[in-house]
Amino acid sequence: MTAALVVIGAVLGVLAGGLAVFLVERERGRRALRRSLPLHRIAFPFTGTKLSEPALLAALRVAHAENATLMPVYLALVSLDVPLDVPLRTECELALPLLEAIEQRAARAGVRVDSRIERGRSVRHALGLLMEHETFERMVVAAAADRSGDGIGADDVAWLITNAPAEVVALRAARNVPVPHPLWLGRDPTDGEGNGRVT
Repeated sequence: MTAALVVIGAVLGVLAGGLAVFLVERERGRRALRRSLPLHRIAFPFTGTKLSEPALLAALRVAHAENATLMPVYLALVSLDVPLDVPLRTECELALPLLEAIEQRAARAGVRVDSRIERGRSVRHALGLLMEHETFERMVVAAAADRSGDGIGADDVAWLITNAPAEVVALRAARNVPVPHPLWLGRDPTDGEGNGRVT
């Protein structure tokens, strides 16, 4: 009886060891495959003083689903009376908190981020320079509902659809409809009340 138990224990030990080796080798193979895949980036250009929540959520969802790097790009507009490369203190003061907010949201969603600031004389000019300077496979933009709203104007969205070398996803938020909470992003760590608020 004791000998039989020893044999069974030895067989189970061999099987467990083989399974462990198999799992380790499979994970190594998956990591090697991920490293060998070309860099996949999703551009998220924006301008103005606030972010479009629906467009940001769409960009994060796509990046998360495709294991892609999100590339937020603040479009800094430079007036014609100064050189294009002039220091933009005011624009940077607007851009940095917005880029930081995107990075925090992306970190909670498990999405890699590679932020940019692109200059231009206009939104369209900045978008054109972005397409010259960077490579990406998809672009997600917030389409402005009207000229007074934050986002990319309809004329510039139409220009993007015609000229962008990558797929373009333009999202215009519905008027007066609340954005559903994206549960997959997790609980907000800044919520000190412990009330389970989801962001």
